[in-house]
Amino acid sequence: MKITDIIKKNKRTLSFEVFPPKKADSFDLVKEAIEKIATLQPSYLSVTYGAGGGTSKYTLEIAKNIKDSFNVPTLEHLTCVSSSKKDIAEKINKIASSGVENILALRGDIPEDRINEDRSTWDFSHASELIQQIRASGKDFCIGGACYPEVHPEAKNSSEDIFRLKEKVDLGCDFLTSQMFFDNSLFYSFLYRLRDAGINVPVIAGIMPITSAKQIERARRLSGSFMPQKFLSLVDRFGDDDKAMKQAGLSYAVSQIVDLYANGVNNIHVYTMNNYSVAEFIKHSVSEIIK
Repeated sequence: MKITDIIKKNKRTLSFEVFPPKKADSFDLVKEAIEKIATLQPSYLSVTYGAGGGTSKYTLEIAKNIKDSFNVPTLEHLTCVSSSKKDIAEKINKIASSGVENILALRGDIPEDRINEDRSTWDFSHASELIQQIRASGKDFCIGGACYPEVHPEAKNSSEDIFRLKEKVDLGCDFLTSQMFFDNSLFYSFLYRLRDAGINVPVIAGIMPITSAKQIERARRLSGSFMPQKFLSLVDRFGDDDKAMKQAGLSYAVSQIVDLYANGVNNIHVYTMNNYSVAEFIKHSVSEIIK
């Protein structure tokens, strides 16, 4: 099922993100963890393209298995920055043949050894170019794109960032999924800016539960997210106690999610880091709300 149809069908959605194994010898363990999360029957599962140290070659295999074995719709990540148009065309065909209907079109991180290259010679410099190729393929995909409530780290300013998002939507992006954020007021302001710019596709709010103090720096590095004082106080108070920090961090994430639902943001995406207990806690905590 397409993500846009899932959103239309359900008053509220709750989806989870998982990532492929880092090495082949850990495939079975990671597959088992992901399948356990699938048993929670989220609205859909998003399978990353090598994020979290994973390996992109397993992305489609995992996405197809979840769809076929657990009847959970899947969203396959696809990055383009180091690929040729021919490579991408082959990948698009493989995804279509698998029966996976949803693609999250991403530029991806630029390889360190190519950072100083002249990007004008590359087939892909932006996710918008990938979206354009997917649409031109003639395959009937639901296409998603990423967005940053606190501005893309490479954008000159918020106006340029919004311009790029509008470009994605105009080229065929059906929905947007946000990077993690820890202050809901920033997300609400972002939504107003999108609507003012004429961007009216569904925007799915991305939530990252912080379950250990060591995750803080990684979260900041990945997203540059602002962390409000009430969240930092939580870390200061419980960061040295693993069990207390996990409980406090999950409770904070749930409070964000409930507030979002209460304010009409009906589609939530949780970055689970393949952790079943995180997904289970959140699903249980909002089970009545999303019925």
